[in-house]
Amino acid sequence: MTVRPIRYLGDPVLRKPAKKVSRVDDSIRRLIADMTESMYAAHGVGIAAPQIGVGLRVVVIGMPDEEPFALINPEVIKRSGERRLDEGCLSVPGYRGAVTRSVAVTVKALDENGREVRVKAEGDLLAQCLEHETDHVNGLVYVDRLDAKTDLVKVTAPRTAADADDEDEEA
Repeated sequence: MTVRPIRYLGDPVLRKPAKKVSRVDDSIRRLIADMTESMYAAHGVGIAAPQIGVGLRVVVIGMPDEEPFALINPEVIKRSGERRLDEGCLSVPGYRGAVTRSVAVTVKALDENGREVRVKAEGDLLAQCLEHETDHVNGLVYVDRLDAKTDLVKVTAPRTAADADDEDEEA
């Protein structure tokens, strides 16, 4: 498994619709393992293959306190309701923005063994993540869903005790 660098907004791979995976084999499973490692190294809850420079329709989702899982060729087949959410992205570090997402989402995909699966989520982080990551394989980034560019807000990392210790050492 390899931690691969995250691609940032402005990289053309993030704007191209990804190619459908024709066969789930060991190379796809290695990609999934690399994506999982890369997602956790970047402290994310989801990642799409284009975010590490691979133009394939593969996403990995890792909800807090749950085993991560892969979706190959994900497609949102049902959605309902609307809700406004604060969203960020590994490919747009240091920024967040309010976007409209569905309340309930159903995604059809293949799992890492090539079996068809359906994932349903309602009113939670998983529902948001399913739409966010499926957008990535369709060449969309969450900033495309902002009502206005002014809705994108720069954020700073919260100061931690370790930060204060580092500053004390530098002084």
